[in-house]
Amino acid sequence: MVSAESKTVSIAPLVLLSVVDHYERIVRSSESSVVSSKKRVVGVILGDSSDHSTVRVSNSFAIPYEEDETNPNIWFLDHNYIDSMMEMFKKINAKEKLIGWYHSGPKLRQNDLRINEVFKTFTPNPLLLIVDVNSTDKIDIPTDCYMAIEEIKEDGSASEKTFLHYPSIIEAEEAEEIGVEHLLRDIRDENRGNLTIALSNNFKSLKSLNERLSSIVKYLGKLISGELPINSTILGKLQDIFNLLPNISQITDVQTGNAHQVDAQIYSHEKRLATAFNVKTNDELMILYVSSLVRSIIAFHDLISNKIENRKRNETTSTEEPVEETTAKDGADAEAAPGSNTPATDKETPSSSKNAKDGKQQ
Repeated sequence: MVSAESKTVSIAPLVLLSVVDHYERIVRSSESSVVSSKKRVVGVILGDSSDHSTVRVSNSFAIPYEEDETNPNIWFLDHNYIDSMMEMFKKINAKEKLIGWYHSGPKLRQNDLRINEVFKTFTPNPLLLIVDVNSTDKIDIPTDCYMAIEEIKEDGSASEKTFLHYPSIIEAEEAEEIGVEHLLRDIRDENRGNLTIALSNNFKSLKSLNERLSSIVKYLGKLISGELPINSTILGKLQDIFNLLPNISQITDVQTGNAHQVDAQIYSHEKRLATAFNVKTNDELMILYVSSLVRSIIAFHDLISNKIENRKRNETTSTEEPVEETTAKDGADAEAAPGSNTPATDKETPSSSKNAKDGKQQ
């Protein structure tokens, strides 16, 4: 009988990218021809397991690992490397703690329980994350999570350890989604040229747009036929989309008839369509132009206000300095009172100096 509380493991996309990068650097770069199916990589996962219902896996790092493909009992794991990396990760983000380990699978191995016992020296209940880097399943996610528990047998025999599977989901914050999109956009095949990549991206964009327009048409058709109830929120979103489109309501379909008439109608319709798109584009460019003017005027106003404020501050400072000097000078004169030996108070008059000279001659 197996008993354990149910938990859901939330995995960040950054962890999956790190595992794939680890696998590409270690396994694929070392193999010249065919990649061995038994070769795998091992690393440490970081996150938060304090919640009783959800375990958040937010980061990871690779560790040196070697094993004998013929004998699963022979393997090597660097403990000192894990200690050094954890000390550095604590300086970056102390909230991320070691919660388990990962390997590239694709399934459980015979020595996983022994490796899991080693990770118990770092955390009481290590979580095992298996990432299938070569998965071709387009429906299910390529992750499996396990945690080792004691299995108590009903026949009374000795209990043994086994892995209990936990459901896993892939969740990302807004910043992570933007980063992953930019990273995937930069990944390309070196054998393909820039023109091929540009055409492929345009084809994918048009294909995606076609799928979404088809979904909108099917939804509106089901609303008209009464198969689906009216949802004002969805209709409001669709109305916002239609408001962004140019006015092409006056353009009608080409009627069959004379070839010259058909050509003239096609030319007329194409001209109207081009005019509608040009009007819509000009309106949007006018909004951008007016917004740029307003932003420039506000910035110029702030610059003038700043210069006026600085000028007033300088004028105030220049008018206060002479007053302070005069006050300081008056204070110095007041301190030089009668009876002091300053030159200003002891200056002799001509008559007094003359009398002193006559007295000395006598």
